[in-house]
Amino acid sequence: MSGHEEIAITGMGVVSPAGCTLEEFWATVRAGRSTAAALTDPELADHPVRIGCRVQGLTDEGLTPKEARRLDPFARFGVAAATRAYRDAGSPTPDPARTAIVVGNAVGGRRTSDDESRNFARSGPRGVSPLMPLLSMPNAAAALITMRLGWLGPALTIATTCASGADAIGHGMALLRAGRADVVLAGGCESILTPVTMAAFANLNAVSYRNDAPERASRPFDADRDGFVMGEGAGFVVLERLADARARGARTYAVVAGYAAGADAHHLAMPLDNGSGAVATMTGAIADAGLTPADIVHVNAHGTSTVQNDRAEAVALRKVFGAGGPPVTSTKGVIGHLIGAAGAVELIATVHAMRAGQVPPTANHERTDPAMEIDVVHGAPRAVPVGPALSNSFGFGGHNACLVVTPV
Repeated sequence: MSGHEEIAITGMGVVSPAGCTLEEFWATVRAGRSTAAALTDPELADHPVRIGCRVQGLTDEGLTPKEARRLDPFARFGVAAATRAYRDAGSPTPDPARTAIVVGNAVGGRRTSDDESRNFARSGPRGVSPLMPLLSMPNAAAALITMRLGWLGPALTIATTCASGADAIGHGMALLRAGRADVVLAGGCESILTPVTMAAFANLNAVSYRNDAPERASRPFDADRDGFVMGEGAGFVVLERLADARARGARTYAVVAGYAAGADAHHLAMPLDNGSGAVATMTGAIADAGLTPADIVHVNAHGTSTVQNDRAEAVALRKVFGAGGPPVTSTKGVIGHLIGAAGAVELIATVHAMRAGQVPPTANHERTDPAMEIDVVHGAPRAVPVGPALSNSFGFGGHNACLVVTPV
């Protein structure tokens, strides 16, 4: 094992298309049931892409009705998921100055920005809400969480696109290791299912055009994949030093044992074909945990369902683990791509899988791309030993972040 002090996950909270409780979320992911559906917004009627994975059944914990109506969805989701995680951890009461909040978010309040742009076009400058910069700022979720809890320590927002949620958890772990905080809330939140953003991703040829069969559109590592399905949601974990968690009698889900981040330094949209950046980050996270690749029991892949990303990740996985590597799954077949929230929500799925000794199937995966030499779990969950698991997040701009969790 590594020489670092062990960092435990003592609480988890999720707001996702697969459910807004941990039990519902894991049941949907474990079943490999896609949540993608047609989007019925009138403004999407003539849109080239009219499908997505929307949050369903959310009760806005921690918010007044007025706040729930006013706040941008990304901040609502973040506050709700963070509140769930905090309560799940037993509502710890640390010294407020010895706390930290780290939130991953790619773009901030896109719905608010788009709505106010329309108000400007329709009514001119007087038609724009003075709250627009406050509700759309990427750090709005972090600020609101501090206000709910009265925490006075660092409240950080990390924007590394699709790696943001994983980076947030990794930075939270680093704050605890360095003795800068005693309790950390870390995770990610995102909501960009807006016509303008969806049009941009469609024009980028990054998303699936299967409007007539949305539930089968996201198909990571499948030979017939044609892009990701956009999703929304939030995931947060409470992190504490394992010794502190045990001293207060807290339940512990897992240990966040390893983290690494890096950059491809290659392209704003395309991953490196040879996967070298991903290889360095995966091996770095495994080494940070004091493990070797042979110790990893399963991998929750980034697996977006785009042609280039899946191929590059498969190349990297083969280089790290060699032939006969651990079973691989992608949660995005179920919940779509949550962008800045993806890494955090997928780590929660990884923890569930590790504790259950079951790797969930990759939804809609029927035939692995012949160019990929990896073991993709599909069709049904697969039993595995309870042991270390790796969660990958690789973002636009070449941002790479990987986390390793181990049993307590």
